[in-house]
Amino acid sequence: MAPMGIRLSPVGVAVFCLLGVGIIYHLYAGVISSRIAALRRRRTVDLRELLALSVEAAVLGGREVKRAREENPLEKSNGKTKGGASEKIALGDQSSHRKMYHLIKNTFPFLQVNAEERAPAGGEEAGVWNHVIPADLQLVGEGREVSADDITVWIDPLDAAQEYTKNLQKYVTTMVCVAVSGVPVIGVIHKPFTEYTAWALVGSGSNLQPRAPRGGRSLRVIVSRSHAGKATRFIQTAFGNETVVHTAGGAGYKVLALLDPPDEQYEQADVYLHITYIKKRDVCAGNAILKALGGHMTTLKGEEIDYRAAEANHGGVLASVGRDHRALLAKLQSADSHRQS
Repeated sequence: MAPMGIRLSPVGVAVFCLLGVGIIYHLYAGVISSRIAALRRRRTVDLRELLALSVEAAVLGGREVKRAREENPLEKSNGKTKGGASEKIALGDQSSHRKMYHLIKNTFPFLQVNAEERAPAGGEEAGVWNHVIPADLQLVGEGREVSADDITVWIDPLDAAQEYTKNLQKYVTTMVCVAVSGVPVIGVIHKPFTEYTAWALVGSGSNLQPRAPRGGRSLRVIVSRSHAGKATRFIQTAFGNETVVHTAGGAGYKVLALLDPPDEQYEQADVYLHITYIKKRDVCAGNAILKALGGHMTTLKGEEIDYRAAEANHGGVLASVGRDHRALLAKLQSADSHRQS
């Protein structure tokens, strides 16, 4: 006897299809309603809401980074970066990227989000921000509406990837930055393994405080672990042999070392120096935080970094807090002229 098949009547087929549509709608109803609501609104965004969303995105990405590191300690190589170091791509990178990118785009679909270019957006994520501003972020005062056309969001789903694969956890961060007309105004740096989050909204507030000036003591400069030798020679030519040079991984960590946050001991520094190519997503969040706290971040020629477009920043980075930034630039430029003569 031939096996019996199951045949659905036309009514059964219709019922089955309706059930499928219902399940899909249930899964993505939040995303759909959020996008419809966002498109109906005027194309403006409240910066305080965007700060809260940025914090949630960085924390969400950090959870993926930590989970992937705990579940799979393997590393894989993706060749050489333009900075010259062997770039290790961890599994947490893409997972963090998907969570962060889609949370922001599902909530404000009209915003330009400059994401990690080596990690594609991947499958659709259903996460949507609930528009609830946490109590600590409400302390930044009244919101400020900004045209969406002027906003660029930068996300870094895994800063210090090489250190991450080597389990040097203290250097690892996830970051979100919001720039308005190219100027960084919101910065979030999250440390997945201590669950500490630094944030700032320029002109409104931050959960960090600038470190008190140290007076006439020798300058302390923090540089990348991968460029330590070349950077140290340049620094000592510019600032003197007594200058103390610390090495560290991750641009986010180096900025926090200027501010001494409370989650753990840092190599305390007065200046962060990077002498080679660096991606804007690596420094945008730190730039915003320093700007909110009275610090500075420029290229080595003293130019402000424009975050509206383009991934590359070929001018290096000088970041400082509690120091005469112009005087530091003058010494660097003098040392550079001497080196090239």
